[in-house]
Amino acid sequence: MEGNYYVCTGCGLLCDDIEVELEKDSVSKVYTACRVGVAHMKEGSREAVSQVDGKPAEEASAIEKAAEILKNAKNPLIFGLGTSTNEAQKKALELAKKLNATLDDTSSFCLGPVVEALLQEKFNTCTLDDVRHKGDVMVFWGADPSDSHPRHLSKFSYFPRGEQKQKGWEEERTAIAIDVRKSHTAKICGSNFFQIPPGGDTEFINALIDGVSGKLPKTSYKFPPKRLLELANMLKGAKFGTIFMGLGLLYSLDDLDPIIRLVEVLNEKAKGEFHLIPMVGHYNMRGFNENLFAETGYVNCVKFENGEAKHGPEYSTVEALKAKAVDAALIIGSDPLASLPHSIVKNLLDIPIISIDPCETLTSRKAKVHFSTAVTGVECGGSATRMDGVEVKFDPILETKRPTDEEILTKIMEAL
Repeated sequence: MEGNYYVCTGCGLLCDDIEVELEKDSVSKVYTACRVGVAHMKEGSREAVSQVDGKPAEEASAIEKAAEILKNAKNPLIFGLGTSTNEAQKKALELAKKLNATLDDTSSFCLGPVVEALLQEKFNTCTLDDVRHKGDVMVFWGADPSDSHPRHLSKFSYFPRGEQKQKGWEEERTAIAIDVRKSHTAKICGSNFFQIPPGGDTEFINALIDGVSGKLPKTSYKFPPKRLLELANMLKGAKFGTIFMGLGLLYSLDDLDPIIRLVEVLNEKAKGEFHLIPMVGHYNMRGFNENLFAETGYVNCVKFENGEAKHGPEYSTVEALKAKAVDAALIIGSDPLASLPHSIVKNLLDIPIISIDPCETLTSRKAKVHFSTAVTGVECGGSATRMDGVEVKFDPILETKRPTDEEILTKIMEAL
């Protein structure tokens, strides 16, 4: 046993209590981590490989080729970075400004709007440590952390003892799930699971606001008013309540106004405070949002032009590819060829791709230039921003010959 605690970069929780055993320069055993973390921490220790046109190449020649592609592009796209450190993200931002590039990440089609509203202080929020120490009512809405963030309930939100919650979940915490299906998290919540029809969230929120405000709650899909009033009373009784907002809720809403209004009403009617935390998946998606926001006032979908940042949906990766508005792509720690619709990615295949990734992916296999980089948190250190906005610093566990994302981005900058 190493006797040191490491940070797991397997998801947005950034658990900092991980112990490992090493054998022959690789991680052989992982303690405390969840199943996602164990698999992630055992990555690494591969040789450094750079490729041009699918064939091994010296790093220097791969850098030269990548710089040539970007230099010749009139409107390059830089995309990804949710699994890169804050330091690498800031380097990519510099590169985007230098290239007059479009810069975006996966948050433009997931939880970016929620993080943007959070940074604009449109709703009350808190940290996961606050929830562990003080939380008495937590709502998992359109989210299933038992699958997506397996230690969420055990380390932060439901099961642990906290400074003001010494009796723990048995007596002092209430977990509620609102979802279109009975997820693993919903099963843990037992009778506090509220199943609503797909697309029914806005009506449910409005009915819940009525219930919290003392009115008779109604929905067109005839959700039992008695059950809605039971939920309203649980929320009103909270001293420190938190809604954990997942993609299931976000994708059901036309805009964020209903959920923001609900948090406002709860803070007027409940016994104590109510908060909202977005269930960010990638370990440093929130870091990307915060770093870009600090520089431009936007969290994603940015096009740089002579040092100025233009912003709009047309600068999202999806819309830019759909319109064939970009003519080269630098993809960092992401696999859009595997995750975006075929009608979009076929346009990506028509332009040269540069891939920076520790893993072999469909995108890296189709890339004109590929750099195999170090696994963050395992083979290189740095800092990242947890899903609740807390910055976490971490050290590497293993030595590697593979360069970091930041090092490759720096060398490309120098070669331009």
